[in-house]
Amino acid sequence: MAKKPAAKPSKGFEESLWDSANKLRGSVESAEYKHVVLSLIFLKFISDKFERRKAQVVEEYGADFVDMVDFYAMENVFYLPEESRWSHILKHAKQDNLALVIDTAMSTVEKSNKALMGALPDNYFSRLSLDQSKLAALIDTINNIDTIANDCHLSEEDVVGRVYEYFLGKFAASEGQRGGEFYTPKCVVTLIAEMLEPYKGKIYDPCCGSGGMFVQSLKFIEAHQGNQKNVSIYGQEYANTTRKLAKMNLAIRGIAGNLGDVAGDTFFKDQHPDLKADYIMANPPFNQSKWRQDAELTDDPRWAEYEVPPVGNANYGWIMHMISKLSAKGTAGFVLANGSMSSNTNSEGTIRQQIIEDDLVECMIALPGQLFYTTQIPVCLWFLTRDKSANEAKGYRKRTGETLFIDARNMGSMISRKQKELTSEDIAEIARTYHAWRGEEKDGKYQDKAGYCKSASFGDIKANDFELNPGRYVGAAEVEDDGIPLETKMAELTAKLSEQFAESAQLEQQIKANLKGLGYEL
Repeated sequence: MAKKPAAKPSKGFEESLWDSANKLRGSVESAEYKHVVLSLIFLKFISDKFERRKAQVVEEYGADFVDMVDFYAMENVFYLPEESRWSHILKHAKQDNLALVIDTAMSTVEKSNKALMGALPDNYFSRLSLDQSKLAALIDTINNIDTIANDCHLSEEDVVGRVYEYFLGKFAASEGQRGGEFYTPKCVVTLIAEMLEPYKGKIYDPCCGSGGMFVQSLKFIEAHQGNQKNVSIYGQEYANTTRKLAKMNLAIRGIAGNLGDVAGDTFFKDQHPDLKADYIMANPPFNQSKWRQDAELTDDPRWAEYEVPPVGNANYGWIMHMISKLSAKGTAGFVLANGSMSSNTNSEGTIRQQIIEDDLVECMIALPGQLFYTTQIPVCLWFLTRDKSANEAKGYRKRTGETLFIDARNMGSMISRKQKELTSEDIAEIARTYHAWRGEEKDGKYQDKAGYCKSASFGDIKANDFELNPGRYVGAAEVEDDGIPLETKMAELTAKLSEQFAESAQLEQQIKANLKGLGYEL
């Protein structure tokens, strides 16, 4: 019998969970309570999966086998000892030692499952000295998340994943600049995935935050009937607490990713020194200053091909790091501040010229403003590739010496007073333009469109002093001819202007008369 599709998790429920989490304000800093909430949601999720598998083991093999770890591992389920199960936490939800019970559960989960080592908060709840009643209320609210009981066309990973995405977005919006360190707007991540089409190979994010790039890559694969087993994931994150979020975010979806042994600065403690990636997707910190001292990293092999990136801004340090990680046919798509397209500060202009001369720049996209929760800085997307030669297997034409420029600044729709997002139609149009330009027949024949896209030659870019701002290349959009002769338009405009002059003179006389009545004559 076919399963009945159930409703997706309602926004109302997600908002009620958010309201419950907000009760922690005052006793926990906003930068901290996201870890409290998301780690508890994660624990509830893996407990639900464990209890379901436990019931299956009893039914299929008998009660004597419920504690055999292999029966859980074979179904990609984490085995949970008694003290790490959600049911155990519920028993202690009204007791004074609740924080200690949760910390013990988190620690036990990690010790019992090597894949989760370093993913969960360490002695976190006890250290925060949380208000017991507020923590208990949060436990009650999270207990209402039924991740697996409904016959739903969404998997349980999608159910909890949606909650994660909602919370990460809300945390980013509420935290200001700090929130942007771990969250990239979903529409931007989706666009990068749709452009790169990461079907097969190694995917790398050198500043992976909470893992959004990886999640969206695998969603792309699923949406296009690909196989997740054909990709492997590599990443790195500087902030340890954010790295834990990434590991949980991946674990929720059953994704095995290599995020290195520890959290660390990508420039000073590269966790994947020998990696050559097929796809790189990233949102590095914008205009990161003081990322190294004058004498530091000057002889680093990552800048061996170009000039040493300047101390005052890490933008080109990130670009060169990613270039060094690209495989022979690898492609990269990443977000940077608009200044990266034209800056000539210190060595930036020289490095950009060298990258262009090496024919690595495949596509540049100017994005609309107000996409990010945390900054109003205009941003752009860079797409780099090691190989612009024809690829019959993928349907690419030879693109040597060409770069595609797309001006998407007029796209997007406001979703709140301050926030804009690219619609699915916007994303599809941009991706379709790019794929058509590469020569993929399914996307039709590419054509330049004034005000929107332009395929520029190396000579065009050289003539523009090696600047990469799409506005320099796409030109102005064509104004549609309304069919009214110029003479007719001018006659109408001058008649209207004459009326306005007459009104202006009449108002001037009235004001003078009013002032005279008050004893002030002009």
